[in-house]
Amino acid sequence: MKRREFIIKGSIASAAITTSATAMTNVLDYKNANETLNIGIIGTGDRGTGLTANINSIDNFNVIACCDILPFKLEKGLNAVKGKAKAYSDYRKLLDNKDIDAVLVSTPFNTHSQIAIDALDAGKHVYCEKTMAKGYEGIHNLVSKVENSKNLIFQTGHQYHSSRLYTQVVDLIKSGKIGKIAAFESQWNRHGNWRRPVPNPELEKTINWRMYREFSGGLAAELSSHQIDFSNWVLNETPTQVMGTGGVDYYKDGRETYDNIHLIYDYQSGVRAKFTCLTSNSKDDYQIKVLGDKGTIILNYAKAWFYPEGINAKKELAIVDGVSGATMKWDKGLGIPITIDHKEPSLQALIDFKDSVINNKKPISDVKTGANTALCIQMGLDAMYNNEIVKSPEFY
Repeated sequence: MKRREFIIKGSIASAAITTSATAMTNVLDYKNANETLNIGIIGTGDRGTGLTANINSIDNFNVIACCDILPFKLEKGLNAVKGKAKAYSDYRKLLDNKDIDAVLVSTPFNTHSQIAIDALDAGKHVYCEKTMAKGYEGIHNLVSKVENSKNLIFQTGHQYHSSRLYTQVVDLIKSGKIGKIAAFESQWNRHGNWRRPVPNPELEKTINWRMYREFSGGLAAELSSHQIDFSNWVLNETPTQVMGTGGVDYYKDGRETYDNIHLIYDYQSGVRAKFTCLTSNSKDDYQIKVLGDKGTIILNYAKAWFYPEGINAKKELAIVDGVSGATMKWDKGLGIPITIDHKEPSLQALIDFKDSVINNKKPISDVKTGANTALCIQMGLDAMYNNEIVKSPEFY
């Protein structure tokens, strides 16, 4: 399927990709609305096991099944469960379990679309880890299936949509706090080779799937996707084009996905968003900067700051630097803290998923936002790997 031929047609274009909060109005048939939500974990690696620990802390939300093709990872997943869970090496057998109401898909990137489609066919609600699907065809197929699964909830695992801090920041930006947006500058830098130990050489690609293009979207899909999702959310737009570069320039270990990436997306409003991931330098780690003509907001995992621009900045600093009577809290070098009580985003996202299922409510991070970010990732990969400027598919 050629990129230009990938078009979401008919009701999918009008419903699944709509920005309306009322796109899902059907009444869902959830058989245990006031009882326990039973979930199965498909993929019990680090992410699946970590989310299991979060589920354990949520009332009336139980992991009752785990699935992984690697026995030692399956055992790790089972050990993380509070209570007992059934073990499966084939996810299709798990989907046959009638006691399971929902599944969490936390498998390698290239398997997300088919597993989620099979889960919906089996009548399960789906929490699908980011990035939602690999490749234009995989995205299209999953969007189509969700659109035709009227009685089921589908949530994409871009957990910052559930963060009450991030939601407040988006509201502040949209209310004019930083003025007219000039640019986004985002990074997620780490110092490490991203490689997992392999007990048997035959398991190299199974364990280190992130290193290989067949299975993985590399740093773009695994890290930058969160920040790209945030930029789309703030602007309520999707990019018109992307340029990018990167390479395997530090870890010469046979990997195919890049160990550094640099992407610039253009939006129709004139805003440009830059995303960088390094694996050989971790300075400032994770950070999002939203720059406007009245100020800048800086975000990390769990905190945010506002730095006023121009005359406003001088006024604020004068108050803070005054001898007495300063009431403005200021973190030197960062700005004025934006404070709100909030839970860790991955935990909040799972709470929101359970709430969406029980209350028949459209998720905040749904198939529309997930598809838009997945398309941005595929555009970025095409730009880097083919060394070209990639235009948006013609269906927005």
